[in-house]
Amino acid sequence: MKIILILIICSLILTSCYEDITDTVIPNQSPETGLSLYPDSSLGSQPSRLTVSWWGDDPDGLIIGYYFSWDGINWTFTKNNDSLFSLQIGAVDTTYIFRVSAVDNSGNGIFDNRILQNNIDYGPEPFVDANQNGIYENNETFYDIGLIDPTPAEINFPIKNSTPAISWSSLSFLPDTSFPVMTFGWNVEDIDGNETVQRIDIALNDTNNFISIDGAVRIATIRINDLDSENPLMDVLIEGNASNIAPEKLPGLKMNEDNIFYVRAVDVSGAASPFIRLPDEESSWFVKKPNGKLLVIDDYTSTDNAAGFYSDMMDSLDLNNDYDVYDFHTNEPPFLSITFLETIKLFRYSLWYADNNTSLDLAISSVQKYLDTGGKILFSIQFPQTVDLLSLQGFLPIVADSSNTRSSLSSGVKISAELTQAAYPELETTSSLFRVRSFYLEELGVIPIYYFPNSELNGYIGFSNSLKNLFFVGLPFHKLNGGNANVKILLQKILFQDFGLTP
Repeated sequence: MKIILILIICSLILTSCYEDITDTVIPNQSPETGLSLYPDSSLGSQPSRLTVSWWGDDPDGLIIGYYFSWDGINWTFTKNNDSLFSLQIGAVDTTYIFRVSAVDNSGNGIFDNRILQNNIDYGPEPFVDANQNGIYENNETFYDIGLIDPTPAEINFPIKNSTPAISWSSLSFLPDTSFPVMTFGWNVEDIDGNETVQRIDIALNDTNNFISIDGAVRIATIRINDLDSENPLMDVLIEGNASNIAPEKLPGLKMNEDNIFYVRAVDVSGAASPFIRLPDEESSWFVKKPNGKLLVIDDYTSTDNAAGFYSDMMDSLDLNNDYDVYDFHTNEPPFLSITFLETIKLFRYSLWYADNNTSLDLAISSVQKYLDTGGKILFSIQFPQTVDLLSLQGFLPIVADSSNTRSSLSSGVKISAELTQAAYPELETTSSLFRVRSFYLEELGVIPIYYFPNSELNGYIGFSNSLKNLFFVGLPFHKLNGGNANVKILLQKILFQDFGLTP
């Protein structure tokens, strides 16, 4: 019996030695992909700029990157897990479908010029183009694409266009009164991207009668085009640049009346911000039509009745209804350097008077441009104790490396014209003057005229350029009318004879 059992066991052992050992081989499994919108919110209506996050999971390997697509045809590889997208807005709200597929690390170890999976041509394997030639070379790093998730994660993005928002810039305000020139500035924000702002609409007094300028414009200067027109149109200077004028003129100006300026922003879909206005409903902006061709520029901040002197002097010259006064300190305009220049350009002739606080920055930036447009200007101004002569040379024909100064002059000091310039009358100070400066002149382009015959200062205190469109006196006229009170004669000589103004 024992022998039989032993034989049976041996037989079983021998039989088992000849049976095949079978194992089930599990194929490489595709990765899975998920995604989310950041921040987590309803998908009912998203702005056109949004952040999308995604992730992948591979049961038998590692995730090396992702392919994403907005159309299901063109796919882009990335190793990142999120990205900020700017979705183009059309004329109506739009729905986009975003798809993303994870990629595992089961590649073949060589660079493939074409990846075909899931009935999709993903193109060549992505690589780091070290030499920027657009062609893969053997020494360059590449992403060895394994399996790509055949069921991309996807999400619909209904994109709702956002209306742009517009507001006045901090530099935008209006004086109570101005001539028919003004500069406006605004800020525009659109969460869809400021590049989606297609146009800016501006209007005077009637928002139904607007004109449009480019959506990138943030500053516009408007100026009268024809002072004699019953229905005046205004040039629109883009960014305040007289060399960049909008092709369409702005209608609606009401001369010698209150006016309102409106502006709004419109994006590529036609969504428009509400119009905003200047002035606000509690204020007014009166636009004054110039009386004539002469502008008296009041840059005098001291309180010694200088304005009254010039008013009386204009009346004595029979110019009482043919000139205007521009007191830009009392009625300061916005964007002063731009608005000031375009304002004085409305006038053929200017008389600029100032004390020691002359607005030099304005003079330096505007005088030569004013002369270049045919303007003629008479100065009766002083300068601060410290002044950059080189900057003055920007609008005066003086030697920039030297001048003569004196802390004070008493009354009764005589100022004479050169013998060759006898038509210019003698002047005499009527009160003490402080921080007086005379100048040495260039050899060309200038006519020396007034000096101190008793040598209180060397150089010249008065001169004209050779074109006779600029005349300079370095003291205030209302303090030079002593002796025979010759300021009136001097003004007649300069304004009527030299400049050609007709009363």
